[in-house]
Amino acid sequence: MEYKKFKITELIEKNYVFASVLYYFGIEFYDYSEHTLEEVCRERGLSMQSVINSLETATRQGDVPNLNSLPVEVIIEYLKHSHFLFVKHKLPYIAKLIHSLSTKEASTCPPAEDLKFVFPLFIEDFIHHIFEEEDTLFSYILQLNNALNGNFHPGKLFYMMENHSVEHFAVEHDVHDDEMAGIRNITNDYQTTEKTSLLVKVVYKELQSFEENLITHAKIENEILFPKALMIEKEVKKILRNKVNLN
Repeated sequence: MEYKKFKITELIEKNYVFASVLYYFGIEFYDYSEHTLEEVCRERGLSMQSVINSLETATRQGDVPNLNSLPVEVIIEYLKHSHFLFVKHKLPYIAKLIHSLSTKEASTCPPAEDLKFVFPLFIEDFIHHIFEEEDTLFSYILQLNNALNGNFHPGKLFYMMENHSVEHFAVEHDVHDDEMAGIRNITNDYQTTEKTSLLVKVVYKELQSFEENLITHAKIENEILFPKALMIEKEVKKILRNKVNLN
C-alpha cells in the first residue's frame, strides 16, 4: 500500500488501528482528516519511513504467546506488563479519543455524551481492580512459589494460607470477568450506522479491542495461572504439613 498518498481519514477507514499508531507520533487523526500522510509528516517534521514502518508493523501484530510451559513467576510478569500497557497506553488513548468527541458527534450518536461521563469512572474502577489484584492474588501466588522453593517462614506461611486461598481468588475473579458490560450497554454493543462519524467508529473499535484484550487476559488467568497456582498451593500445604509433623 502506498501509504503516503492516502488522506488520513482514508487510512483510518482502511484500518482503525492506524489511528493509535498516528497518535503515538503526535498526530491526532481528526485534526488532519483531509491531509495526506505525506503532508502531515512534512508539517510535523516526522520521518515518513518511520511512520510507514510503524503502520505496517501494526497490521502484523501476532497472537498471544503460549504461556502454558512457562513458570508461574514469568506468567505473572507477563500479566503485570499487560496491566502496565492498559494503564499507561491503551486507556489514556481511548480516554483522549472520547474527550475529543464534539457536540456534533453527540447529536448524531447519543452514547457519545454518556461515554464522556462514564469512561473516567470505568478507568478509576479498573485501575483499582488491577492494583488490588497485583497486591493480593499475584503477591500470594509468588509467596507460595517462594515457599515451594524452600524460602519460607513456617509461622508466616501458615498464617498467610489460613487467610487466603487460590480457590477463593478464582471465585472472586469470575465476578469481575465482564468489566465491559456497562460500556457495551451504553453503546448498544458498539453499534454504528452510516451517519456515525469516523471518530465515534474509532472509539467503538478501540473499546471492542480493549474488551478482547481483557477476555484474553482473563483466559490466561483462568486457564493457565489459576491451575498452576492451585498445584503450587497443594504442594506447599504438603510441605507445611510435613514441617509441622517433624516438629
